[in-house]
Amino acid sequence: MPEITQKSMQRGSYAAGLILLAVMCASPVFADKDKKKAADAPQEPPPFVVDTSHLVWPQPPAIGRLKYLDYFSAQKPEPVKEKEVKRKSWMDRMAGIDPNAATNKGGTKPRFQLGTPYGMAVDSKGYLYVADTKVGGVFIFNPESKDTEFIKHGVDAKFNEVFGLAIDDADRLFVSDGGFNHVLVFNPKHKLEAQFGEGVMSDPGGIAIDEENRYLYVANTGSDQVLVFDADNFKLLRKIGTAGKGHTLTTPGDFSKPTNVAVDKDGNLFVTDTLNDRVEVFDADGQFIREFGKNGDGLGQFARPKGIAVDCDGHVWVADAMLNRVQVFTPEGQLRLAFGTFGILPGEFQALAGITIDKLNRVFTSEQYMGRVQMFRYITNAEAQAEYDKRQAEAAKKADQKPADKAQPAAKPAEAPKVTTPSPSTAGVKGPS
Repeated sequence: MPEITQKSMQRGSYAAGLILLAVMCASPVFADKDKKKAADAPQEPPPFVVDTSHLVWPQPPAIGRLKYLDYFSAQKPEPVKEKEVKRKSWMDRMAGIDPNAATNKGGTKPRFQLGTPYGMAVDSKGYLYVADTKVGGVFIFNPESKDTEFIKHGVDAKFNEVFGLAIDDADRLFVSDGGFNHVLVFNPKHKLEAQFGEGVMSDPGGIAIDEENRYLYVANTGSDQVLVFDADNFKLLRKIGTAGKGHTLTTPGDFSKPTNVAVDKDGNLFVTDTLNDRVEVFDADGQFIREFGKNGDGLGQFARPKGIAVDCDGHVWVADAMLNRVQVFTPEGQLRLAFGTFGILPGEFQALAGITIDKLNRVFTSEQYMGRVQMFRYITNAEAQAEYDKRQAEAAKKADQKPADKAQPAAKPAEAPKVTTPSPSTAGVKGPS
């Protein structure tokens, strides 16, 4: 009996202790201490967000000639996490049921899984095609809806190392494969319809189509030549450059590992002669016209030029893989704009490789290390001139509104088409004109 009473007393003391502890924890003093600890605890920093809505080159007050729009990346954004309603029971697990499925309808749409994008092209619907060497296929992106299609190795065709892309006015897709040494041709429904180049091509890279003359140009990197094919029957028409010299030639009209090609509206051919750090220009008959650029890291110089494209105003855009920048030239080789450096922010690059410009004046660049394609908008000469005229009119209107005794004679308008002024980031280089 005494033993039972002692155990009962011990239980009563234990229960009283628990009640006292609960009261102390609920008191304002302890509550304040808990709040202080929570306030002193390190807070997770807010996500870093870059405002790209006004990102242009050159920077104001100069008239912008290039505007950043968007990007396609190998990284997916984290989906939005909804508050969990209840834990999954063993019955749910057995049945494969998610008890929170009704509340998890939110989230962000997955982006694209690019590996090492290189060549690009745009079809008549505005869809972007990207050759991905690492993935081994061709991605097809709708830049507006973010929807993605894929021309897949082993399903739609056999790929090894896809590099160059070109699309003609009939939406036929040409794909150069540096591993199989040929070019594949797909119809507008992405069905393989032809292949050619075996026995002639050696490590083909960038390709381009001359719609007017129906030429298909292939940068045949392995033989230091540019091959010219009939774009309709795929017959070899001629070769530009001298083969068999082991990438040692520097003479005008020859190449040392040419990697990419582009054609302007007059049928002139522009070739990035990569190991010679220059751009060479030829007419539609394959005759050498001029060259520009040399090795170096200064403005107008190159250190592994690769991607090349021509815009609607005839400017030549060159992507430099080592300097991670894009330079814009006149057809004669006069520098008009330079932008880009090594980095991950918009307008920065890592192993810049390809560049293409579509009929909507969108500029696309591809990066090997980032697995990223960036999209910009080129401001044409006509648009820049309109902005220049608008500014001149506004300045004249302000001058007319001044009191008569303080009015100053208006300055003589600057001559067109020099519609841009240097910005600090371009070190005195004008924008395209």
